[in-house]
Amino acid sequence: MTEKEKMIAGKLYNPSDEELSQDRYESRLLQNKFNSLGEVNNMERENVMKTLIKNAGENLYIEPPFYCDYGYNIKAGKNLYMNFNCCVLDVSTVTFGDNVMLGPNVQIYTATHPLQFKARNNGLEYAKPICIGDNVWIGGHSVICPGVSIGNNVVIGAGSVVTKSFSNDVVIAGNPAKIIKTIDNT
Repeated sequence: MTEKEKMIAGKLYNPSDEELSQDRYESRLLQNKFNSLGEVNNMERENVMKTLIKNAGENLYIEPPFYCDYGYNIKAGKNLYMNFNCCVLDVSTVTFGDNVMLGPNVQIYTATHPLQFKARNNGLEYAKPICIGDNVWIGGHSVICPGVSIGNNVVIGAGSVVTKSFSNDVVIAGNPAKIIKTIDNT
């Protein structure tokens, strides 16, 4: 397997691999361009973002600045909105459903590192995918940790650290996030 194939499969891989380094470099160029374009260049910003995040449905809107590792591991349904200064470490796949809103400074991390210091000190890492359902609102300054799945119709309170998965129709908040209440969406 190539290092890229290992990365996407969730196996230990070397992020210093030439192909992955080049992919991150190209992603950074697009992010820098996107983040530097002003409001008058909305169409150009949109085109840059479509080049960076190829697997997005209609109505993808991201407020700059925006940061990610690769872009190609982000998959989005329709109507995804990310407010200012969001960061998506898309070493593995990050899947957004339809009608998802992210507050400012939301951080989504698929990347993680071995617990054993020898492997970690050798620079190896791995990733776990993240899946966010439909109609999810993630409050500002929240962190979504590797391997988490969020169900449909979930609200995540501002400043939450989501370390485990949650099902549909709940409000979660805190560090670590826990269910605050259920939502009646009938």
